[in-house]
Parts: sequence; C-alpha cells; structure tokens
Amino acid sequence: METAIENIIELIKRNHNFVITTHVNPDGDAIGSEFALHRAIRQLGKNAVIINHNSTPDNYLWMDPDNLILHFIPEHHRDHILNADIIFILDVNQPDRLRSLEPFVKQSKALKVVIDHHLEPHPFGDHYLIDHDATSTGEILYKLLMKLDDFKIDKEIAVALYTAIMTDTGSFRFPRTDTETHNIAAHLLQFGVDPTQIYVNVYENWTCGRMRLLGEALDTMKNVHDGKVAYIMCTQKMFKDTGTTEVATDNFTVYPMSIKGVVVGILFNELQNGVKISFRSKGDIPINELAKEFGGNGHLNAAGARLFDKKLDDIIKQVIEKVGKYIAGVNINK
Repeated sequence: METAIENIIELIKRNHNFVITTHVNPDGDAIGSEFALHRAIRQLGKNAVIINHNSTPDNYLWMDPDNLILHFIPEHHRDHILNADIIFILDVNQPDRLRSLEPFVKQSKALKVVIDHHLEPHPFGDHYLIDHDATSTGEILYKLLMKLDDFKIDKEIAVALYTAIMTDTGSFRFPRTDTETHNIAAHLLQFGVDPTQIYVNVYENWTCGRMRLLGEALDTMKNVHDGKVAYIMCTQKMFKDTGTTEVATDNFTVYPMSIKGVVVGILFNELQNGVKISFRSKGDIPINELAKEFGGNGHLNAAGARLFDKKLDDIIKQVIEKVGKYIAGVNINK
C-alpha cells in the first residue's frame, strides 16, 4: 500500500492532464471518490475531467451543482481519454464494467491507475492501489490524499469522501467498519460535513415512482431454503409502470436481508437485454463465489452479476438452486 501510494503521488506530480472514471451505474462510493480526486487534482493546478458511462443517479446530483461529470458521448469526449496523461479508474477493477469507455481507455496511451477495494483485479492497468480490507474506495483515496504534498482537505472534498465511505459501509454498519473507519469519518467532520444532511440527500429524497417500485418489489418477496434465503425482483413492466429504471433499485437488497433468519438476500432486475443480480450475505457465507458462477464478482458479503440475453425466470431458478450449497449447515437460530 505505501509503495503504491508513493508511486501514484509521483505520477500526479509529474503529469498534468487527468481523466477520472468509474463503473457502470455508479454508487456513492464511486461518485464521492471521483469528486474528491477531481477537486484535489484541480487544487494542485492541474487539469482533470470526470467522464462516466452513465448519467449521475438522481440521489447524487446534489454533489454536482456545476455539472462536472460528463455523460460519455464518444464523438464529444473520446479525445479527453485518448490525450490524457493519466486515467484514474476508481471503485472498479474489471475493464468491461467501464462499458462504453472501455475501448477508448484501452486504446489510450495514458497510464491507467486503478484504485479499488474489490477482489481479483483484472490485469489491464499500469498501476494498482488495491486494498481488499478497506471499507470503500473513498477510504483508500483518503489515505492517498493525506500523503499528497500541497494538498489541503476542504469542505467539498470532505463531503465527497464522507459520502463515499458512508454509503459503502451501509452507514457504518457493514463488516470491516472499524476504529480506523470511524476515525477517518471523525476527521472529515471537522471540515464542516453535515452527516444528517448527507444521509437525507442520499436516502430520503425518493421519488414517488421509486417508492411505488419498492412496494411492487416487496410484493414479489419469496422466502426459500427453510427461511435462509429471501429474494425480490423488479421487471421491465414494473419499471415502466412506475417511471423508473434499475438505478432506482439501489439499496433494495436491504429489505430481503432484514427478514429474521435470512442469511442471503438477492435482488433480480430484469434488463431490456438480460438480468442484473445483486447478492448480499451474512457472516462467512462467500456470496462472491455464487456471483462468480454467473460471471460476476464482489466482496465476501456483497456481490453482483450482469447477464445478457437471459430470461429472468430462468436465472432466478438457477440462482435459487445454486445458493443451497453456500448455506448448507448454517443455523439461522444461532
């Protein structure tokens, strides 16, 4: 970690033009990390641009009042990528999750710097700052920035980093949240961060459509494997009827996981051309291994997969069948 941080700091010092990007359907950790790094680089008098495959989700638009995040359009933005000195790839270590940016990132002669906390990075970057034990990419980035010369945390950077860490720790309740995590959060609060307002901005500004979607999703709830597994689904019809998209299902996995006795919770989203699966688990159940069986990956207790040209009913049946071996021997009354 220390060597990797030192190498990346040298790259920042020696170069001038930077592109920052992240994974498809960015979450709070991805967007918060992007904003923090962008502001830090600009603070050093260098050029930086944020370019993402997706538009920013509605519940994070408050972080971008100046519309700094560019929604990637190849004919408008590819030159930024092709002419960059450094491309920072945050909160993702698999190039295919960059989606429309992937071919241009690979084609670019820029050095690719991957900063992430997920397992099993793919070998496509030039420099890696990976910490599987970190709660979030925001936590890793905090440690990097604190070692950067001529850098000072301001309120905007503190808000971005706090948002990144808060969202990826499930508001400081997920595994790996420890004393260090809380110490970092406490330090960020010193710069004027309002934790109540950030929580409200992220989690308590739902549209009526999203609330209706949640109600319909909860109506699909099923409990299987003797009460150890619960799952919900969102179909294309449900998205159409509520005027929403799959982005609106962020954090829906908390609901099946909230049922007493459930150790694995799953959300199935029907896509126009496939199925997206979000997996969650408790304890030592390696839900990332189940995700791998469907071409995905993630953490021990949180993972995902995206399948193309597959039918929702077929995938649900396969997942429910395969999850059994991962919960064998688990005592829900423990």
